[in-house]
Amino acid sequence: MSDKKSREKAIPSSRLGRLGKIARMAGGVAAGMIGEGAKQLSQGNRPKVSDLLLTPANARKVTKQLATMRGAAMKVGQLLSMETSDFLPPELSEILAQLRNKAFIMPRAQLEQSLINAYGEDWQDRFSSFDHEPLASASIGQVHRATMLDGTQIVLKIQYPGVAQSIDSDVDNIATLFRMTKILPKHMDIDDLLIDAKAQLHEEANYVQEADYLETFRSLLNDEAGYIVPKHYPELSTELILAMDYVEGEPIETLSELDPIIVDQLMANMFELMLRELFELRLMQTDANFANYLFDHQSKKIVLLDFGASRSFTKRFVVDYKRLIRAVVANDPEAIISAADRLGYKASDASKEYQEFLISIFGIALAPFATPSLFDFKNALLSDQLSELGEQGYEFKEFWQTPPTDILYLHRKLGGMYMLATRLGARVNVNALVEPYLKKLAV
Repeated sequence: MSDKKSREKAIPSSRLGRLGKIARMAGGVAAGMIGEGAKQLSQGNRPKVSDLLLTPANARKVTKQLATMRGAAMKVGQLLSMETSDFLPPELSEILAQLRNKAFIMPRAQLEQSLINAYGEDWQDRFSSFDHEPLASASIGQVHRATMLDGTQIVLKIQYPGVAQSIDSDVDNIATLFRMTKILPKHMDIDDLLIDAKAQLHEEANYVQEADYLETFRSLLNDEAGYIVPKHYPELSTELILAMDYVEGEPIETLSELDPIIVDQLMANMFELMLRELFELRLMQTDANFANYLFDHQSKKIVLLDFGASRSFTKRFVVDYKRLIRAVVANDPEAIISAADRLGYKASDASKEYQEFLISIFGIALAPFATPSLFDFKNALLSDQLSELGEQGYEFKEFWQTPPTDILYLHRKLGGMYMLATRLGARVNVNALVEPYLKKLAV
């Protein structure tokens, strides 16, 4: 089988078909548990249910099925992996982490049917060329390069069939799967998170909304020296296809060999944009996946590619998160707990030991903001420090709660920025960038 064929998997578009995938996944996991249980018993062991569930074989089954389904099933795993991986058993974390970078592609017949549905049987007459091999594939859609009749190079972001219609049922089914594992404590209520996740995923699957965000950011950053935002082509865009400029560039995570001064400035620009999104616009593109950025060597600009995960924040949330940063910068434990309460963590109700744990977590997670000099991301080992603390976090299961949804999305962006800065070996004075915003409490 060719490599391309091995990557092609038809997306189940009906609710029944997608439910069948979940059922087969659960059945496969159950069969694996029975087999592993028999093996352990024959060796004189008395394994726990969780030990039988989280075997490497079962992890592979779950990962493959979620990646095949794409859509919300895959997206929920991606979101949880960014916020909770340090607090979950390593096997489950591995399942979720793999979903950040794994996706199959549509078979050619399914791709062409999507184009016919959008443009009609004569869809090819709209283009002088169309590349059936995608430039990229992700959880909600895949991107193809095309040439308009006037020679303009564009890309078409084509949504997987059935993804938008399956969001609610996918989220419910995956939530059921997580509850069945009994990994999360019984007291941990995820209902509000699920409601918000559904709303956000519906927005990400709304390409008309994404086109609006694209044009908003293009207008806001049009005169900015450091960024390129592709042009939108509404005449070729539909609810399921988003057409925009094809922009040349190098994957941003490969730039570590550049002059360190250029790398440092590049990351400073990205942190500056993130802070502006949070504190000025209160509108943030929350997915810092490396694939969403390119670097144009000629102009030395960052190319911003994807605005589907843009999220609006309330003024109250932004002010409260500013309080948290101010408290960490001031190294004020009491203020950190107070800010965490305002953000929805209910930290004051927890034990003193758990409060100290939260203070340590926030202290490490926001260390770049609190360091009054260049922060060396490569040597700071933030991920290692958080992972080490995460092992302690598993001891506080009785205090676990659903992360506030806005925090989840903001931290997804922040974590992605940290990972990129670490990959590039960048040094950035984040404290100097955030200080002007911290001087006044109001937004």
